[in-house]
Amino acid sequence: MTRSISAAALRERLLADTELAVLDVREQGVHYQGHPFFACSLPLSRLEMMVGDLLPRRGAPLVLLDGGGEDLAERAAAKLAELGYSDIAILEGGCAGWKAAGGELFSGVNVPSKAFGEFVEHHYDTPRVPPQEIRRLIDSGRKLVILDSRPYEEYHRMNIPGGIDAPGAELVYRVHDLAPDPDTLVVVNCAGRTRSIIGCQSLRNAGIPNEVVALKDGTMGWELAGYQCERGSTAVAPAPSTEGTAKARAAAERVARRFAVKFAARAEVEAWQRDSARTLYLLDVRSRPEFEHSRIAASRHAPGGQLIQATDEFVGVRGARIVLIDPARVRSVMTASWLNQMGWRDVHVLEPEGKDGFAGWALESGPRSRTPAGFKLWRMMSARELAQHQRQGGATVIDLATSLRFRDEHIPGAWWAVRSRLDQARSKLADARSLVLTSEDGTLAHLAAPEAAALWPHAEISVLDGGNAAWFAAEMFAETGIGNATTSLDDVSYKPYDHAQDYEKHARAYLNWEVALVDQIKRDPTVRFRAYD
Repeated sequence: MTRSISAAALRERLLADTELAVLDVREQGVHYQGHPFFACSLPLSRLEMMVGDLLPRRGAPLVLLDGGGEDLAERAAAKLAELGYSDIAILEGGCAGWKAAGGELFSGVNVPSKAFGEFVEHHYDTPRVPPQEIRRLIDSGRKLVILDSRPYEEYHRMNIPGGIDAPGAELVYRVHDLAPDPDTLVVVNCAGRTRSIIGCQSLRNAGIPNEVVALKDGTMGWELAGYQCERGSTAVAPAPSTEGTAKARAAAERVARRFAVKFAARAEVEAWQRDSARTLYLLDVRSRPEFEHSRIAASRHAPGGQLIQATDEFVGVRGARIVLIDPARVRSVMTASWLNQMGWRDVHVLEPEGKDGFAGWALESGPRSRTPAGFKLWRMMSARELAQHQRQGGATVIDLATSLRFRDEHIPGAWWAVRSRLDQARSKLADARSLVLTSEDGTLAHLAAPEAAALWPHAEISVLDGGNAAWFAAEMFAETGIGNATTSLDDVSYKPYDHAQDYEKHARAYLNWEVALVDQIKRDPTVRFRAYD
């Protein structure tokens, strides 16, 4: 039986700065409603798909929690034990017990990163300019450049008119060619606040000669001010020139000295890889094309801007060793400087070796794939076979994709379900005799198939080969909406722009939530960001 841990004991462990992972195994949308500050979201329904990257060492100490008395933590503990994790405890009373013991509960996702952004703005008095002033400057002909610090996919969806995509840690690397004239105002934006603040302050910390400001409240603030965003833009900051690279490296060296960035050579990192008593994350903070062109075999892609924006999605174990990879030694240094300030104490930049920076390392290329822990293939049905079964009225489809993706597009007649709540689907579809499970690419459906077989012992269970992606690639019919839901729509967190109705209300609520975090963290003694002069 898994041991329990009290809220008081957990608080002491968090204050001790030793390795510890606190894991909320409820669905992300439920996690969003309230959780301890350092709890990472590891939904039971997708546990095998996330756990290998989030918790790479099987002996790391884990504390699991749910809402309290839900049995989710116990189910997750059993699954983790099957996968080889050996140091597992369950928080007594879950979130309810934490709150009853005086612990603070934080709503939202990526809370440590979001709260840190607000801390940075207050500590450094990061300059922020409202949309109306930026609009006035544009109309006046002021020489300026707007740099969007989000990943390309987000930028492409909507951006400030004229903006150029330069995600997070790429800013210091690429800005010198984008704004070579010191008189050019540099405006940094994101969707809301965090990446605008961190991006703006990164450029200021790097000491570029230009005036740099953050667009207050990002694209949300721009639209709330009554201005239109562009959609479908493709302007991406180019790779830096030789001169730009030299300036970026000089700026990174200044940052490294100021924020006590540590460096590690290959031999040291290889020794850490052999250390079974410590958790190690090898995180490549370059752009995706660079990562997929050539990378260290054991590394994971964690682009610097997103790593700071959503640290809890990349690093699950507090107190772990983190090694950041970037042969140019700019993006890695900038990212390390921020992780140091967030309170991570064992962060290192990998010293490049050889012409390409990777001499002596085993290398990989191409998209990174990872087979989920415990993955086994189930009996499959092709998209065309499923279409034929549907025409004959003989198949019930259960889609385990996120509610957002199901809402946007799904197989006609499919039912939406959450894997960890398949018992609720069973209550609605008890008479099904032929069940076909599907998900985004079919992986989650294969993981869920044995559980469905136990719930529907007299039904024939199949998995759609290739999942929804295969169905749509075959140009089959699709439906939208979410009428056939078997459970509540709280599997994932919905961003303001995910709400077709009342976008303005949700955007304002989101921005107010971010701003309020700076005061809320003062009530939680486990939160200890570091300030540098």
